[in-house]
Order: sequence, then structure tokens, then C-alpha cells
Amino acid sequence: MKQVDTTIQADVCNEHCVHETAVADAQRRMPDEALLSRAGEFFKTFGDSTRIRIVSALMAGELCVCDIAAVLSMSESAISHQLRVLRQSQIVRTRREGKQIFYSIDDEHVGILFSVALEHLREGSV
Repeated sequence: MKQVDTTIQADVCNEHCVHETAVADAQRRMPDEALLSRAGEFFKTFGDSTRIRIVSALMAGELCVCDIAAVLSMSESAISHQLRVLRQSQIVRTRREGKQIFYSIDDEHVGILFSVALEHLREGSV
């Protein structure tokens, strides 16, 4: 007897119909493809556990590479590489003080996204 995967069935309508008004509204609200592509790249940057750990450390305030390496128990070289990716994605910014460079979250939006993601995940584990 052939088994049917019920998870696939749950993701498909039992009756095919298109709700024209809802579709038109969704299409009207869709950002352009270029912006959606940039958003995809932005979120991909969060797909690395080291980068997420760096963002988490920086949520407490600005830190230099040495500080971040100490917090995460990693090499400064490994941290520096990930910071470059985060900086290029405009997730972190730098501030120079003499010979030291300090990193911080780029703006409040990044902090909000990170905090909301954690809140969402915690909510699901209650």
C-alpha cells in the first residue's frame, strides 16, 4: 500500500481557485526585484553562526576585534574575516580611535531585526 505524505497535502489547496483581489493587492505591495534581491543577500549574511554570534556580542555595545575574539573564544583573524562580510552588508559599522577600530551595529534597524528574530524563536519554544 502506497503511503501519502500528509505534510505535502497540508501545503496545497484542496480546491484550486485564485482570489483575484488578494492577488492584485499582494502584487501591488511587492517591492521591486532589485530590492528583494538585496534583502535576500542581507538575510543570507545572518545565515552563518559566527556572524550571528558577532552581532549578538555587538548588541551590548561597540567592541574591537580583540574584544570580539575574546568574547567568542576565536582567533582575531577569523573574526576579522566575518566582520568584513558584516561591514559589506551594512550590518556593522566601524569607528577608528588611534590605532584601534571599534565595531558596532550599523543602525537600530539591524538591532531590531536581530531582537525580533530572537523573540520569535523564544516564543516558539515555550
